[in-house]
Amino acid sequence: MASSTPPTASMPSPGPNLRQALKPCPPADLQTHRIASHVILLYGQARMPDHAVLTFELCHELGIPQDVKLLNALLLSCVFAEDYKEVTRIYRDFLKIYEIEPNLDTYNCALKSLLESGSTSSAYSVLAEMEKRRIKPDGNTFGNLLSGFYSEERIRSLCKLKKSMEAEALLDGMLGRGIKPNAVTFCHLILGFCKEGNLEQGKKMFEKMVERGIEKIWVPNFATMRLHVDGLVSIGKVAEARQLIGQMKEKFTVNQHRWSEVEERLPQ
Repeated sequence: MASSTPPTASMPSPGPNLRQALKPCPPADLQTHRIASHVILLYGQARMPDHAVLTFELCHELGIPQDVKLLNALLLSCVFAEDYKEVTRIYRDFLKIYEIEPNLDTYNCALKSLLESGSTSSAYSVLAEMEKRRIKPDGNTFGNLLSGFYSEERIRSLCKLKKSMEAEALLDGMLGRGIKPNAVTFCHLILGFCKEGNLEQGKKMFEKMVERGIEKIWVPNFATMRLHVDGLVSIGKVAEARQLIGQMKEKFTVNQHRWSEVEERLPQ
């Protein structure tokens, strides 16, 4: 990820400013192309991916080739900005619109975005496309894949072995490297802690999942969360069980009636 992010207010909008920056250079000059790529990356570091896209689109008017290098700069810019949906849109649409042939850097950017956003299953389609085009992966490709796939599989294995604390340490390592685990990974940890009787830690994992916005795209497994509720009740923490049910009903429309039934049967 980018290091220090410049304040949004200090970054000018594209258009006249870019035209002025490129004015001294011939339209198709290599230096001009580098300046455009640099401007696009700066917009990403400033978390202004919309300006990066506008800059890319403006390049045609300025006689700057919208080639694969410029597209890769745009993809990386959106990765810097952590706008993973925009990375997906650009990867899906711009290759066709601008008739650009993707290269290894294009696929590595797409993979990095998918793995950092927790969409590990979608990464397989990118790998299949690479194989179809006979593009060989490099160290960056394997590094991204190992960080995403291996860590998630390892977490699942540790939870099955009742080593959920070790699994949580691995999760923290993933988060520290900017990799966003998918919702299933959190589910394994919650279930693992519940089965080990560490209900407090299971609750913390659920709260961490909610805090990171995972619940917006995924509904926690009913059986897993029901196990957590039953565990809290078994050790006399009925109020906490009721609070957890309230969170589930508030945040998710799915299974609300089932949670209401569980809540009605709670000890008074």
